[in-house]
Amino acid sequence: MDAEASPSRSISSHLRGALKACRGVLAHLPRLALDIALPTLCVSCREPVDGEGVCAACWARLSFIERPYCPRLGIPFVYDPGPDMLSMEAIASPPAYQRARAAVRYDDVARTLVHALKYQDRTDLAPAMGRWMARAGGELLAGADMLVPVPLHWRRAWRRRYNQSGALAHIIARQSGIKVRGEVLRRVRHTEQQIGLSRAQRAANVQGAFQVSPDRQAEIQGRRIVLVDDVLTSGATLDACARALLRAKAAQVDVLVFARVVESR
Repeated sequence: MDAEASPSRSISSHLRGALKACRGVLAHLPRLALDIALPTLCVSCREPVDGEGVCAACWARLSFIERPYCPRLGIPFVYDPGPDMLSMEAIASPPAYQRARAAVRYDDVARTLVHALKYQDRTDLAPAMGRWMARAGGELLAGADMLVPVPLHWRRAWRRRYNQSGALAHIIARQSGIKVRGEVLRRVRHTEQQIGLSRAQRAANVQGAFQVSPDRQAEIQGRRIVLVDDVLTSGATLDACARALLRAKAAQVDVLVFARVVESR
C-alpha cells in the first residue's frame, strides 16, 4: 500500500513546487514590466542604473568618512593626530550627546540622496543609506539598547506622509538587531525649517521642541540610546533631542546620521 502511495505523493510534491515557482514568477511580473517601461535612474545624474538608485560613477563620488576622525564628533581629520585627540569643535562646544558618527560627508551627491528621500518620496534609497549608516556606526550600535529616530511634528509628518529618519532607523534595526522605539520621543512644538538659520538661531528654534512621552520614561531610564537622523549640520536638533532623553534619565545618547557637514579648513 505504501509503495503504491509513494509515486502519488511524489507527483503531488512536484506539482506543488511547480505551482509555487509559477506564483513567484507571476508576483515579479508587474515589477519586471515596470522596470522595462520605466528603468531606474541614478538619483544624482539621472543615468539608467541597475541597483538602488546610485550609479557607479556617483557612488565613487560619495565621500565616505573613515578613520582618522574625532572620537567624539566623528569629524574626519586631514591627518592622524594620535589616539583620543579631539577636534576643535568637540573641545570648544561639546554637545549633550556623547558621540556622533556619519556615513558620508554632506557633499553634492549626498545632498541629492537626502533631498530625494526626504522630499521626493524616494523611500527606495533608504535600504542602501541605512546599511552605510549601520557600517559607520558599528561601535555605537554595539552597546546600544534602542534606536530613536528624530521625530517630526504631526503637521510636517502629515504633509510628508512618512519620517525619513524613521525609515533609516528601521533599516539599521534590520542590520543590527536593535529595536526602534519611535514613540518614546515627541516633537511637541512646531518649528521653522532650519535651512538658512545661523547656529544660534538653529539652537533657539528647537529649544524645548522635544519631549519624552510621560508614559515612556521608564523605557528610557538607564538605557543607551542611538539617535538616528539624516543630516547633522550644526547639531542643534540632535542636541535638543539628546537633552530631552537625558532629562528622562537615559544613561547615554549617541548620534548616527547618514551625512554630516564638514567645514573646510
